[in-house]
Amino acid sequence: MAEHKDIIVRLENVAKTYKQVDKSKANIRSLITNPFRPSPDSFLALQDINLEIERGEIFGILGHNGSGKSTLLNIIIGAMRPDKGGKVYTEGRILKLSLGMGFDPNLSGRENIYVNGSVIGLTFKEIGERFEDIVKFSGLENFIDNPVKSYSRGMKSRLMFSIAIYAEADLFLMDEFFGGVGDIEFKRKSEQVFQKTFLKGRTIIIVSHSLAVIKQHCDRVMILDHGKMVAMGGAEEMVERYQGMYE
Repeated sequence: MAEHKDIIVRLENVAKTYKQVDKSKANIRSLITNPFRPSPDSFLALQDINLEIERGEIFGILGHNGSGKSTLLNIIIGAMRPDKGGKVYTEGRILKLSLGMGFDPNLSGRENIYVNGSVIGLTFKEIGERFEDIVKFSGLENFIDNPVKSYSRGMKSRLMFSIAIYAEADLFLMDEFFGGVGDIEFKRKSEQVFQKTFLKGRTIIIVSHSLAVIKQHCDRVMILDHGKMVAMGGAEEMVERYQGMYE
């Protein structure tokens, strides 16, 4: 008997075309006579992506800037529709995590904890119960009531990371989430938390330029190049292949 797969993401024939209208050349007559004519500036950001991700899998995506990684994440999260004929299946709540995303610079660190905690699905009561732990883990006790616009990039990253470890979702999309999370000591501490608690049993898609992160955390990896999936397999093999493509 074939083993049943608990699929949480399925993409079938997914493509995405971006069309840019040249207003200097467009006119009413041309739009009426050729309403569906693609612009010369149209391009395929993604083409023929077929993919299944199982529950509990940590899946990595590698690709240079402009390869289609962000477009793919936006389609998975539902922020963007694929071209006609493409099918997207996802199950449960999806949460995209990107360090520093969503902070209001005019609010204090304390206020941003409540705002971002709400975004990741925590109730105000749950945020209140975790508040001291979040602040302590971030190491920002002396700055928590200062406006975030006065924080350095590293301080913002530490606070966002400290909030994000309490997130709950069926599927996490991590877009360059591991980059720039403070000094060596905080990186060591955050890595321990992720390894021991956050990563276990979760379904995660990781997009990162860090080959070390992909190699260390991912079960499988897909390589995107100019919108096409050129390879998919084990993390170590795919990292080596990716390095070879650009060396």
